[in-house]
Amino acid sequence: MRERIDGALFAKMIVHASAAINSQKQQINELNVFPVPDGDTGTNMGMTISTAATELRKKPSSSVGEAANTNASALLRGARGNSGVILSLLFRGFAKAVKDKDEIDGRDLAIALDYGVAAAYKAVMKPAEGTILTVSRLAAAQAAAAARENPAIEAVLEAAIQEGHVALADTVNQNPVLKKAGVVDAGGKGFLVILQGMLDELRGLPMPEDGDEGVQEKANFASLSDEEITFTFDTVFIVRKTVNRPLEAFRTYLNSIGDSLVIGEDDEAFKVHVHTDIPGAALTEAQKYGTLELAKIENMRTQYEDMAAGKKPQSTDDLDMEEAACDSAPQPAGPAAPEKKYGVVAVCAGDGLADVFRDLGADGIISGGQTMNPSTADIMAEIDRTPAEVVFVLPNNGNIIMAAQQCIPLAEGKKVVVLPTKTVPQGISALMVLDLDGSEEDNVAAMTEAISRVATSEITYAARDSDFDGFAIKQGDYLALAEHQLFGTDQDLSALLDRLARAEAQQSAEFITIFYGEDVDEESAQTALGIFQAACPNAEITLLSGGQPVYYYLISAE
Repeated sequence: MRERIDGALFAKMIVHASAAINSQKQQINELNVFPVPDGDTGTNMGMTISTAATELRKKPSSSVGEAANTNASALLRGARGNSGVILSLLFRGFAKAVKDKDEIDGRDLAIALDYGVAAAYKAVMKPAEGTILTVSRLAAAQAAAAARENPAIEAVLEAAIQEGHVALADTVNQNPVLKKAGVVDAGGKGFLVILQGMLDELRGLPMPEDGDEGVQEKANFASLSDEEITFTFDTVFIVRKTVNRPLEAFRTYLNSIGDSLVIGEDDEAFKVHVHTDIPGAALTEAQKYGTLELAKIENMRTQYEDMAAGKKPQSTDDLDMEEAACDSAPQPAGPAAPEKKYGVVAVCAGDGLADVFRDLGADGIISGGQTMNPSTADIMAEIDRTPAEVVFVLPNNGNIIMAAQQCIPLAEGKKVVVLPTKTVPQGISALMVLDLDGSEEDNVAAMTEAISRVATSEITYAARDSDFDGFAIKQGDYLALAEHQLFGTDQDLSALLDRLARAEAQQSAEFITIFYGEDVDEESAQTALGIFQAACPNAEITLLSGGQPVYYYLISAE
């Protein structure tokens, strides 16, 4: 049984933990009690700890203190969503407890886990039981008890995990929302998967696969001859799904225009490798299923000719080198110097929404929202680019607020003020009342008051079957949300829009703005506008293209 660990082994434990949670992220996502197609807990925790794993691979440490500090720093900047932020806090406290240690045993581990719990509870404004906080607290308490009996680190970590599973099972009884849905807390589950991954590394168990096997990144040109290259372009791309549509028809289409087809798919995205003469057509067709995130296209014929001539074949790696060379050119040192009193950074998804924020004076736009929570580092980078003394941050999503707040102590030469906007309409209303000549205190008060006046509704679809809060929801049903709470479901979109338009928030509003998403055409949007105009004759109603993914309509009522 392993008694102690050093920094190198701690780093391997985190890398193993990252692989573990990424291999189970969809199972954790499915614990989400609300069946909307959001980027969920498993995805956010997986992306957060992957940042740390990458940094630990690049920066070997002999001492646990150094490795834990590298881990905590990377987690802080890579934190996504509330679950990712809490995970970073747990490991930040851990790092403080072991900062001066070359090695640690089970007693040190128990103390470090307790420090982590204290840091997480301190940072959360209203700690709720039946969450990752509960699971981590009870696991840490059991670790302390186990360390008194057997100080071997393997024994203590195992005891913490065992007690954590008992605590996790009880979360269904502690949280009314979980009890209704009959599931355990997703964040607590993710935390235990991470601890188990760390223990598995201690025991020498193999690391889980990342789920991307079978999809090539590029062709193996050395194994080809010119006669064997039937199609010219080796094409690889990733698409994040925005519609609930099977890929069979797309697979058939790709086979009709190419060969060597491999498609890797999960519930959130799919990755394609295909050889074709018309890569542009493949990419265009792919966008009927979601948002294109990454594409690599290489000419296999010219690469083969270069190899046959003894030359180094050109590839997309050369573009990476060109970009790196540009990035290495002299850049302004540090954050942008203040040129004005106030600046604004806003988070939103969709070109139309981004244009609204820019037109209202936002300095920086971060692409993100329900389907993609930006990390603390993403938000901090935009803050750094904003040349203002005070930078107001509009997260526009409840799951991004904590990540934004982590930027406050990181800012250099400027003050960061995070407004707790939970929806895009709240962010727009807050920005509209910003007085560039007013005091910071008056602006915060005015913007906070503006946030409180806005009622936000959304139309999306059910990502899976669910029985939620009295609604029997079927995959593909239209969902109407009011302030992120389920308002109603229907298989008829027009009927659902009419019910939403006749709800109190819209009936009492003077101004209603309807932002239609990227999957809504102009004719359908005009139909929605007509429904609201008929149901709300006393309101001034505006229709705008928001371009947001996943959510067909965002509706602001004031």
